[in-house]
Amino acid sequence: MYFIYPNQELPPVTFADSEGLLAVSRDISPERLEEAYYKGIFPWYNKGQPVLWWSPDPRMVLYPENLKIAKSMRPFLNQDKFQVTFNKNFEKVIENCGQVDRKGQDGTWITPEIKENYLQLYQQGLAQSVEVWDKDNLVGGLYGIYLKDKHVFCGESMFAKASNASKFGFIKLVQKLKNEGVKLIDCQIYTSHLESLGAEEIPREEFLKFLK
Repeated sequence: MYFIYPNQELPPVTFADSEGLLAVSRDISPERLEEAYYKGIFPWYNKGQPVLWWSPDPRMVLYPENLKIAKSMRPFLNQDKFQVTFNKNFEKVIENCGQVDRKGQDGTWITPEIKENYLQLYQQGLAQSVEVWDKDNLVGGLYGIYLKDKHVFCGESMFAKASNASKFGFIKLVQKLKNEGVKLIDCQIYTSHLESLGAEEIPREEFLKFLK
């Protein structure tokens, strides 16, 4: 694990430990985040910790053509149970993602500095959001980093205030990205929820080929 200063580049991902932890820094900035995503690295740390940079092996990804839609979701989609927008309220989406209680996590990693930096990336067009509405109520959403020139979308976090709302938004996002020619959606690390949607683990080396 390496400590990096503001003027230093992130080290090669092959230097990450067995859990995927690569480097530590005191700073985080939009420029650092952009560098990280293009190198297959992402930040993940709790409030009060230094910034921890990760590149796990294997990597959890979803090929858009492998999206699985459960039978239980089909009535929601066929009846347009929710309304979905894109990039209409990024700030509200990341705010809600930061308020979700997650099993096994002590607090949230979406700190004020994370919100500030990703909001700047949104204003630059690199970060994007999905909003799920029930009439005028925001009931779900997610956000991530869209590397359009690489045809890769890097998912970051999602939330739901109504049953199946975040899954509904995710499905709509995957369908949209597939139509735009996206080849890979980075899901970072394994969860059974992501696996149920068709995501799978692949070697980090294979994942990095999409970024080169």
